[in-house]
Amino acid sequence: MKLTRFICLSLCTVWAANSSQAQNLTQLSIKPSDKQVISKHIYGHFAEHLGRCIYDGFWVAENSAIPNKGRIRLDVVEALKKIKIPNLRWPGGCFADEYHWRDGIGDRSLRPKMVNTNWGGVTEDNSFGTHEFLELCEMLNTAPYIAGNVGSGTVEEMAKWVEYLNFDGVSPMASLRKQNGREKPWKVSFWGVGNESWGCGGNMTPQYYSDLYRRYATYARNYEGAPLKKIASGANAEDYNWTETCMKNIGTRMWGLTLHYYTLPTGNWKDKGSATGFNEEQYFSTMKNCLRMEEIVSKHAAIMDKYDPAKKVALVVDEWGIWTNVEPGTNPGFLYQQNSLRDALIAGTTLNIFNNHSDRVKMANLAQTINVLQALILTEKDKMLLTPTYHVFDLFKVHQDAKYLPIEFVSPDYVSGNQKIPALNVSASQDASGAIHISLVNLDPKNKIKLNTSLNGQQWKSVSGQIITSQNVNDVNTFTTPNKVSIAKFNGAKKEGANLNVELPAQSVVVLELK
Repeated sequence: MKLTRFICLSLCTVWAANSSQAQNLTQLSIKPSDKQVISKHIYGHFAEHLGRCIYDGFWVAENSAIPNKGRIRLDVVEALKKIKIPNLRWPGGCFADEYHWRDGIGDRSLRPKMVNTNWGGVTEDNSFGTHEFLELCEMLNTAPYIAGNVGSGTVEEMAKWVEYLNFDGVSPMASLRKQNGREKPWKVSFWGVGNESWGCGGNMTPQYYSDLYRRYATYARNYEGAPLKKIASGANAEDYNWTETCMKNIGTRMWGLTLHYYTLPTGNWKDKGSATGFNEEQYFSTMKNCLRMEEIVSKHAAIMDKYDPAKKVALVVDEWGIWTNVEPGTNPGFLYQQNSLRDALIAGTTLNIFNNHSDRVKMANLAQTINVLQALILTEKDKMLLTPTYHVFDLFKVHQDAKYLPIEFVSPDYVSGNQKIPALNVSASQDASGAIHISLVNLDPKNKIKLNTSLNGQQWKSVSGQIITSQNVNDVNTFTTPNKVSIAKFNGAKKEGANLNVELPAQSVVVLELK
């Protein structure tokens, strides 16, 4: 059993049903938070020029019969608006450090083609560039998060891109923007200074990168009405030295510092495991690797606290999710994988971790939005489906910009062979209307968990809930059965006097609302 965070309630008993762990585990007490807010930007997304995320995802062919506005696919836009997508990261990823922005502006027929050397070696026509991306963001009503090119670009190139985007006056780049049809600046705020500079972004040392960041960031100017939130390229997983070096050498010259961590089912990059063909042993291994995010975030946050006790610098987990082998018969460079109930459990667990660290984690981006890795949406010509992961973001959107409610509890164990992990993870918040939302994830594929909770000090009259679950953890949505894993009404929570009783099914994600 492991000490884990939970909602601010006054008294709670948790036990696993139908197992040897059926015992009283813990009592909880309210610890309301007056100031800490779960930033909506934790629920951000990522759209790289990779596989079919941009081309044949967001961006359809010229004269396509698929409903679109200026080639931007409308059913995708409506689906993302429904989950209140707060920000969208672009153009990469590894692609960002080989992307030269001036190749993607102006007359599309005159734009030079380029080879996407990172992802599949395909030739792109640059028809989706700066204007198209920012038009997409305006349609989504979302904040753009642009990753600038440090790996193969120049300080001048990045400086001119910022000027092109954000300067509202007379200048060469502002004039060029107006020639290309945009009178007023977009006032982009989130600005990445490179990506994965320890790897595909230049194979740099942390000392070299942190010095380089200071140079690039100096000339990425804050224009009137458009201050940049500059985000430094941070660590890969457990590279704590990278975070230490950046915090020491950059400090509060950055708004945020990134962290990348992917859940690999096997833990082996050469054979990551199947997206759907896995047994319980492999499922357990996947969830164990997913839960490592808690330790990784905690350790990076502790280093940041040493140099920034006021928590001015955000930890930005702008690449996360499950990464499996690609689907058989697909281009290995396109990273197309199916999305199962297991992915939904990973999404719910990871978002709970971020919510519980929202004092430091202020932004995150799932990889990726469409047709790549742990996608929200899959498309096939004119067809579109919403994945189990999409439905988790739909349920969890209630936490966006809500007041965080911390609590501690001891989770029952999910045991597999001679190993065990916490079966239960939870986070909670209170919105502006006073409603409390509790998100619960039961990772145990066999045992339900019961919670009996007394809410002394909290005024509430009713409870309602929604659930995501399915018969098997490897169940998926397909274009023939697109709703196999979806949101359903949850009837397992009841108000009994002053108490809240919950019976949480095995392998499920549940969000409760108390009013």
